Amino acid sequence: MSGHSGVNVLRVARIFDGERLHPGGGVVVAAGGRITEVRLGEHPDSLELIDGTLLPGLIDCHVHLCADAGPGALDRVPDATAEELSVTVERSLRTHLRAGVTTVRDLGDLRGAVLSRRPEAWNVVASGAPLTTPGGHCWFLGGEVRGPDDVRRMVRERAAQGADVVKVMASGGVFTPGTDTAATQFTDEELTAAVDEAHAHGLPVTAHAHAHAAIWQALRAGVDGIEHCTSVTASGAYVDDELTGALAASGVAVCLTLGSDPAVVVPPEVIAMAARAGLSQSILQEGVARLIRAGVRVVAGSDAGLGPAKPHGILPRTLEEYVDSGMDPADALASATVRAAEACGVQNRKGRIRAGFDADLLVVAGDPVADITALRRPLGVYLGWGGGPADRG
Repeated sequence: MSGHSGVNVLRVARIFDGERLHPGGGVVVAAGGRITEVRLGEHPDSLELIDGTLLPGLIDCHVHLCADAGPGALDRVPDATAEELSVTVERSLRTHLRAGVTTVRDLGDLRGAVLSRRPEAWNVVASGAPLTTPGGHCWFLGGEVRGPDDVRRMVRERAAQGADVVKVMASGGVFTPGTDTAATQFTDEELTAAVDEAHAHGLPVTAHAHAHAAIWQALRAGVDGIEHCTSVTASGAYVDDELTGALAASGVAVCLTLGSDPAVVVPPEVIAMAARAGLSQSILQEGVARLIRAGVRVVAGSDAGLGPAKPHGILPRTLEEYVDSGMDPADALASATVRAAEACGVQNRKGRIRAGFDADLLVVAGDPVADITALRRPLGVYLGWGGGPADRG
């Protein structure tokens, strides 16, 4: 790396540009936080060669910055003070950055703790509190609504607060007692009202949907994204061919939220909750495999922050589990770069190594296209490289 007159230069052995690997590497130049030049295959002797792979900074499309990833993290969020939430959000972001994740989409805010940071946090895409039914999944975050008019009002509030996306809890969730992961939460009219109002304000909608019925409902309503997509029914979870075909044809961004720390022993009560919903690691990965084979537009998201098995910065493990489920490694990388940027609405400045794009960069030892676990070995993380003194993670 070299820097002079505000210009920064990296010479690397390999470059993954967001879509494909360039095994001959080359030189990337940045200034003012933006990439100014990409010279593939060039290797001037005056620059030190980094024997690694340069990628766009990774994008995690599903995180919970207000949750600290400790035991019962989500349950403790409502009782946190504004100062405690601010500290947790900052720590969460720094942990992501150390893992090579330079942009996140937060889908579970409380009292605007994340939205209030949007003016200065240009690497955060945020929904604010998700819309849910009274007593529905994550009701304690403050987004309870009932009826189309109330739904439209809440969407307008999110738009006024500066949200980048509207999240709707289309089904129940594992971590909210009393909700049903196999059932819809909203009526068709309510969910359509949310989508129509959000689109009228230029905002996309992503739907938390475990239930098979909720996934179909979300597709009918015209959502832009679906979170989890586990296809739970009263008799278990199974992603059938009709659903995979419809998802693939729709072009909806599906965020499958795999990825967990295998060293963490999951508490028996959490395993029991998941079992009651018909979910297990093998069932989840089989569903992911079917979606991948069908050509569904999969994006990367980890659900980071929920607990010890889902720490912030776990996205490299998410991509490993995508690959274990049958996804090509280059496609897995694209799910966390170019496709993730599209899903987050930042495709014109993030997710690619290209002149004019933000200089959010990750260098890892080895070749992640040959071995996706190379993402666990970051050599350098750069956020808005060349834009100021604190641009390296």
